[in-house]
Amino acid sequence: MDKYLLGIDIGTTSVKCIVCTANSYKIICTASAKHNLSSPFPGWAEENPADWWENTIRTIRTCLGKGIDPQKIAGIGVSGMVPAFLLLDDKGRVLRPSIQQSDSRTFNEIDFIEKKIGSDNFFKITGCAINQQMVGPKILWMKKNEPEILSKTDKILGSYDYIVYKLTGKLSLERNWALESGLYDVNSEDWSDELLEVVNVKRNLFPKINKPSDVVGAIKSNVAKITGIIEGTPVVAGTADHISSAFMVGIQDDGDLLLKYGGAADILYSTDSLITDRRLFIDYHLIPGKYLINGCMASSGSLLKWFGEQFFSGEKVNFSELDRQAEKIESGSEGLITLPYFIGEKTPIFDPIARGVIFGLTLHHTRYHIYRSILEAVGYGFQHHIDVLKEMGLEPKNVIATNGGAISKTWGQITSNIIGYPIHYLDQNPGSSLGAAFVAGIGTGCFGNWSEVNKFIKIVDVVNPDPTEHFYYQKYYSIYKELYLALKNIYKKINEIKS
Repeated sequence: MDKYLLGIDIGTTSVKCIVCTANSYKIICTASAKHNLSSPFPGWAEENPADWWENTIRTIRTCLGKGIDPQKIAGIGVSGMVPAFLLLDDKGRVLRPSIQQSDSRTFNEIDFIEKKIGSDNFFKITGCAINQQMVGPKILWMKKNEPEILSKTDKILGSYDYIVYKLTGKLSLERNWALESGLYDVNSEDWSDELLEVVNVKRNLFPKINKPSDVVGAIKSNVAKITGIIEGTPVVAGTADHISSAFMVGIQDDGDLLLKYGGAADILYSTDSLITDRRLFIDYHLIPGKYLINGCMASSGSLLKWFGEQFFSGEKVNFSELDRQAEKIESGSEGLITLPYFIGEKTPIFDPIARGVIFGLTLHHTRYHIYRSILEAVGYGFQHHIDVLKEMGLEPKNVIATNGGAISKTWGQITSNIIGYPIHYLDQNPGSSLGAAFVAGIGTGCFGNWSEVNKFIKIVDVVNPDPTEHFYYQKYYSIYKELYLALKNIYKKINEIKS
């Protein structure tokens, strides 16, 4: 009898659920439900965890409603945004909206930590530079701005850890959340007492750290009633969405590179050894003994969503039509360059007070020029990360693109022309949610080894760069980098006025 595995992904803009088979390596059904990112103040990024749970229930029920026999579900895995920051009281209730990884409110707290411990020492402990997405600065921000809420906090969790808790009643942290928290020693693979002391927080605020495929609990009776899943169905610790999707699309060998067009844009490079750089993050690969060097640009798909809302108010946004219009415009958007730092930027510049710029506007430019310049801006961001990898002595050998933006062949061709590498595309691979299901398969013994993932992977297209376009794009890319450097101090002046 073929067993089912269920995967759930808690994304920036939606929850996705998938059911696959463990023996025939087939995707049986998928479902998704949207939720909103809130930005009540400039640089803030928050979400309501209740929306994630409600959408989790909805998508599970939708999948089961497509003829899935819950008795055949052998295991459940959850992936999600990392490191989202949730606070629970001693009864497991959420105390405030989640502070997202793209939130950039903690620039003062970042400065405090850096001065307190020293940037060199911080990097030596954690394997990366202190930055806006980390948990430590958020704890300090809570102490200063919402101390009454922090005083009620019993446990701190991430996005997928919270859903695991809601499914099982068991508190757990997955190790990549810990690694990206900025409070974890990558060398000893444990919380850093020195960093915990800097933010004045106790270890008992954090649940036990687990590996992704560790079974941490089982479906509770009340959850079984509202979802239709059988009580006692095993649930694994899960994993970060970008780690899950990278693995699921074939980023396994040394030199494999993923371009992930999500609400934020990720770039992940597989390596067989621990290599760190201040400009990038380091994560554990799902395959034991391997690592993923990665970067994350705070705005990508979320920037296109903003563009649609602001430039097509009251109209239905047709991105296929936008692509057709963009293709009529020459490379470089006729002198228009966008800096995509609309909620600050993480890698490789780590500047939480950077802001978006649309540079070079004239009366000739249209909204379609702006649209194309946004697509190019994300491509320039990918190029910036590849430059850093090359400076580290790492050369991409195989480039794969995934997620929503990968649907757009226009965006793919623009990106290929900018970075100068062929980009491979997959056949309808849902990424993170399928990866979560696969991890559950490993944890429950449905899969015998990690290489079985290749049964789900199929390359269907390759976009090759145009050498002439690449030549001209390098000139625009040079201006893109120069533009940020020219504005860096001005960002500080504006921020001082606001403060």
